[in-house]
Amino acid sequence: MEIFKIIGVGLLTCIIAIIIRQIRPEFYIVVILTGTIVVLFLIIDQLKSVFDYFLIIFNKTNLDYSLLSNMLKIIGVGMLTEFASSVCVDTNNASIGDKIVFAGKIVMLSLSMPIVISLFNMIIEILP
Repeated sequence: MEIFKIIGVGLLTCIIAIIIRQIRPEFYIVVILTGTIVVLFLIIDQLKSVFDYFLIIFNKTNLDYSLLSNMLKIIGVGMLTEFASSVCVDTNNASIGDKIVFAGKIVMLSLSMPIVISLFNMIIEILP
């Protein structure tokens, strides 16, 4: 199972980071970023399958593909925001991480507005 690889890489990264922080603190962030990038590469196949399922749903429902595009952008913004915030927390800059999370929420809200409008339009069409 892929999760065991991910957990292994994560735990190994943590152990190496703890050791590096004591010996060469300037390389600590490099170790954390490298481990995170390896984990991201390990989950690419799962992300691809999720996107394939979204395509199947949109093909069966005949929804506008711009909605799919917005949904994928929202998911991407959420993931990137969480990643950047976590890096900030790891480098003892939690306040910057909090601002990144806030900005990510605002961006996701603005990206979700076409979906909300489309939902309201569908409801209006159903009502007599």
